[in-house]
Amino acid sequence: MSGNTIGKLFTVTTFGESHGPAIGCVVDGCPPGLSITSTDLQRDLDRRKPGTSRYTTQRKEDDEVEILSGVFEGKTTGTSIGLLIRNKDQKSKDYSKIANTFRPAHADYTYQQKFGIRDYRGGGRSSARETAMRVAAGGIAKKYLQEVFGVSIQGYLAQLGPIKAEQVQWDTIETNPFFCPDPSKIDALEQYMQKLNKQGDSIGARINVVARGLPPGWGEPVFDRLDADIAHAMMGINAVKGVEIGDGFAVVEQLGTEHRDELTPAGFKSNHAGGVLGGISSGQDLVVSMALKPTSSIRIPGESIDVEGQPTELITTGRHDPCVGIRATPIAEAMLAIVLIDHALRHRGQNADVSSPTPVITR
Repeated sequence: MSGNTIGKLFTVTTFGESHGPAIGCVVDGCPPGLSITSTDLQRDLDRRKPGTSRYTTQRKEDDEVEILSGVFEGKTTGTSIGLLIRNKDQKSKDYSKIANTFRPAHADYTYQQKFGIRDYRGGGRSSARETAMRVAAGGIAKKYLQEVFGVSIQGYLAQLGPIKAEQVQWDTIETNPFFCPDPSKIDALEQYMQKLNKQGDSIGARINVVARGLPPGWGEPVFDRLDADIAHAMMGINAVKGVEIGDGFAVVEQLGTEHRDELTPAGFKSNHAGGVLGGISSGQDLVVSMALKPTSSIRIPGESIDVEGQPTELITTGRHDPCVGIRATPIAEAMLAIVLIDHALRHRGQNADVSSPTPVITR
């Protein structure tokens, strides 16, 4: 199955299915000498793992990552890094009823048409379970970016259904199960999710991610633009249906005089572009936003067809997230980190000796 690898110099290749014995990935291109342990990767895995609150799937997985290769005496060796997480709480019988039926809005139908066969247990390869390996690989990228370039990455839940965060208090994001930066919205989110659980329905969400400390110059001018690669990575996350950089679709209503980020010797006067100009980082905060659709697997009956093309009614059983966006924050952070480290290494390889007469203006 192609399409399992992202990156050019720093590459991540994932493997495994939701209900298989394990999921894993191979990280290649990580420079040698980076201090890394499984503990470094576990923090973000714990933030993403299922069963951490009543508002997510109750599948119980420790998501303990094993480092199989590429690390010796606590440091990366420059060779491929093998990571593995063993599945422990599969309940494949929950999916026996859909073995010959397609769940609406899920990948069942398209996988069947593309491959002529599909693993119906929890969605198999199309399951968001696979994203645990992206988070593990992203942990390596995040640490390298922080230690070598001083780049930090942090995301948050900007909106869940009709409830929008109206303020961003960065120190509160990790204090609630929603990754919400607005403490005044937590009670409303809890009440909304409790009502949604009783209804057996699902809802979409918006996640914002900000990377700080980027130098100007990362990215390429044409096909491998930094923003294009970010959009590609974010759209590769399960359930993501839209990606914005900076003001995104709001630019439709902006005048040129409003949108342009004017430059002064003291710095940029605004950041409508989201930290990318012409596909290359400007040195400002990199601001990315993505929209995630409602979970496809819900308890409310819906029309579908079986593998013979005959009409049927479907009720999805099993354990599912009523809002996949709740656990998407660490996934989005990881994917942004993977893109940024790849472009950092590419820039270093081609432009390490470049010297510009123009000073780097204050962000």
